[in-house]
Amino acid sequence: MSTTTIELPPRDADGYLENMNDWTPEIGRAMAEADGVTLTDEMWEQIMKAREYYEEYNQVPALRVFMKYIGKKKKELFDLWQTGPMKPITKYGGLPKPTGCV
Repeated sequence: MSTTTIELPPRDADGYLENMNDWTPEIGRAMAEADGVTLTDEMWEQIMKAREYYEEYNQVPALRVFMKYIGKKKKELFDLWQTGPMKPITKYGGLPKPTGCV
């Protein structure tokens, strides 16, 4: 399913939404598609878990905290995302940029 018909809200130089309130699941998927990233169901699940964490604690989880929160090992996350996982998870989840070690 192509989401290219969705007009993306303004994003910063790193591709994050300028306004978190613009995020919807459709926007998140369209952002990934615009960046050439295909999100699997497992990736989307992790994005939604990060949003859940953010709503509960009002902060983006650090990688180690997120690994514990979702019960995954670091290698599993890096194998799935092929990169540091917190940047795409937070970007496509419409969350703020992670700080510190990601």
